[in-house]
Amino acid sequence: MPGPRLSGPARVLAGLLLFCAPAALAADPPERPEEARAALEALQTRIAEISRELEASRGELGDLQTQLRDSEQRLGNLSREISENREAIADTRAELEQLRARQGDLEARRDQQRQRIAEQLRAVWQQGREPDIKLLLNQTDPQTVARSLAYHRYFLEVRREQLEAFRATLADLAEVEQDIAARSRELESRRDTLAAQQEVELVLKAERARVVASLDADIADQSRQLEQLQQERAELEELLQALEQAALALTLPEDARPFAEARGELEWPVPGKRANSFGSPRGSGGLRWQGLNLLADTGTPVHAIHHGRVVYADWLRGLGLLLILDHGDGYMSLYGHNQSLLREVGDWVNAGAQISTVGSSGGLQSPALYFEIRQQGKPVDPVSWCR
Repeated sequence: MPGPRLSGPARVLAGLLLFCAPAALAADPPERPEEARAALEALQTRIAEISRELEASRGELGDLQTQLRDSEQRLGNLSREISENREAIADTRAELEQLRARQGDLEARRDQQRQRIAEQLRAVWQQGREPDIKLLLNQTDPQTVARSLAYHRYFLEVRREQLEAFRATLADLAEVEQDIAARSRELESRRDTLAAQQEVELVLKAERARVVASLDADIADQSRQLEQLQQERAELEELLQALEQAALALTLPEDARPFAEARGELEWPVPGKRANSFGSPRGSGGLRWQGLNLLADTGTPVHAIHHGRVVYADWLRGLGLLLILDHGDGYMSLYGHNQSLLREVGDWVNAGAQISTVGSSGGLQSPALYFEIRQQGKPVDPVSWCR
């Protein structure tokens, strides 16, 4: 029986469940298939309920949040396209340099071959117009005639080979010149595309700035800021609860090192300065930070702290473009405010693999990575885990 129609984070989680469930059922099959279907439908129903609760809690800021989400998702995709285009331009430039170097070598070879052929033509002309056969017949010694014929054949063969080599060099040079012209056109086209992409990026950034300014104006009142933070906290907690249920079907590889054994040895996801302390006050409403904000430039690579699987990769209010890794045994790591997400739900990643880039999505004024570690659903201080 089909489950309820899902939207937002719940839709991503439902997809994850469907992705993971077969492996879990294969590892520990229930007594009856009906039990497995009932458990899966119950979990899908709970996720749908969470999704409806999250949508209902958005209130009057919903439209602006949707605009911000769409704008930042487009910016994230465009940022990735611009990066790929710049790499392609760099590759094309490198190819052009190699082709031009080969062109220089071929031109030098052509000039040398042309000079040798010209010298031989001058030598032939200096011999006069008397036919070679007559010169041979004027010889009286048969051995001299034989040697002269051999030399004559040798020089003819050398001339033929030099002419063929000259023609081959000219053909290679023409081919290289055609390749240079094609690569130059490709480079110009990519430059035009990059310029157009950058213009679109400016428009999207201006749109994002407008939406962020509108959001800042709407939540300027302290009580509304507190309400916003409380809603974001509740949404994240409910999302993590749903993810923990979904992660019951997650089985880590047998050779994967348990997360708990890596305590104090994990690398930070970005080499950034910490803007706050774990557990420090967050505003004046009594809330406290459950993670760390790591300051870094926009586009800085974000790396996974440990082997795990992507269980969430989407936009979430308050955290913008968010990626969550499940490391097994009840451990998760969260990476928020990204500029772009480079992994999708269901992907396995190794420790140190790049998963995203630093940004300011979710309404930040300056770029930073929000980083959390969760143990059995509860936030823990990343400082005690990372070195």
